[in-house]
Amino acid sequence: MPTTGVSGGSLSDQRAAVRRALGRVGAWSFQLQTQSARDEHAAVAALDSAGYRALWYPESLASKEAFAHAAVLLAGSPRMVVASGIANIYARDPMAMVNGARTLGEAYPGRFILGIGVSHAPSVESRGAVYGKPIERMSAYLDAMDESQYTGPAPEGGVPVMLAALGPRMLELSAARTVGAHSYFVPVEHTRVARERLGDAVLAVEQTAVLDTDEARSTEIARAFASRYLGLPNYANNLRRLGWGEEDVAGSGSQRLLDAVIVRGDAAAIVARVREHLDAGADHVCVQLRGQSSKDVCLPAFAELAAALGELLPK
Repeated sequence: MPTTGVSGGSLSDQRAAVRRALGRVGAWSFQLQTQSARDEHAAVAALDSAGYRALWYPESLASKEAFAHAAVLLAGSPRMVVASGIANIYARDPMAMVNGARTLGEAYPGRFILGIGVSHAPSVESRGAVYGKPIERMSAYLDAMDESQYTGPAPEGGVPVMLAALGPRMLELSAARTVGAHSYFVPVEHTRVARERLGDAVLAVEQTAVLDTDEARSTEIARAFASRYLGLPNYANNLRRLGWGEEDVAGSGSQRLLDAVIVRGDAAAIVARVREHLDAGADHVCVQLRGQSSKDVCLPAFAELAAALGELLPK
């Protein structure tokens, strides 16, 4: 089965290169999309200075467009690797997707990773599209990417592609067709399951965290965040597959589920959770720090966490 056409070389070589590029720990940020380009450049520079070498960003409804946003972020640092987490396949056709990635890959060699996903039915329907069967839709999309023509200069080594993957079949498709998988809003137990399904493919796990030792405040932040995702069937169903009950996934989640998916407390607690994911088989953990404001990029918290991560960040 062919790999996606945006990738160059063998999957084995691509996976080794992605592991080196991402490192063990990176940053993940929703809040950057609320900032001006100038402020985003300053934030990327600050994250780079703190020691992070990989930065993940989303594409959601009403957010900045994925490739334009990546270009802004890449311009903020001479070495930061930027990864989409994820670019929505319903937001553009396969040729536009693959050629957008090729454009960035040629302009910023070795610094862009294309993460793509099927999104969620409510989001897709809000775009006026029809949400198809995820595996069939993604397989066909990858086929079309393979067949897409491009007249621009090809990026040396191609651009690695990863899939947003939670369930067993999407994880298996990630391993068969791309560099690997990006999981989101998952407990450590999912990382163990994902590693078994992926074999030697790359696993990049998002970990939401609240760096705040005030129990009431950190819980409020975590619950507001969790309620957004537990209302989406893909995330709730993933947790059900892992054995979580209806009382756990209802509303903003049970306290037990909240503790499993979102780590709260001091920097040491967050580092401990990162290590749990790494020990469970993650190649890379991208930490998403949440504060009281949806526009707070949490740069001081990222700096504090970087100091606590120590050898898990490259020197």
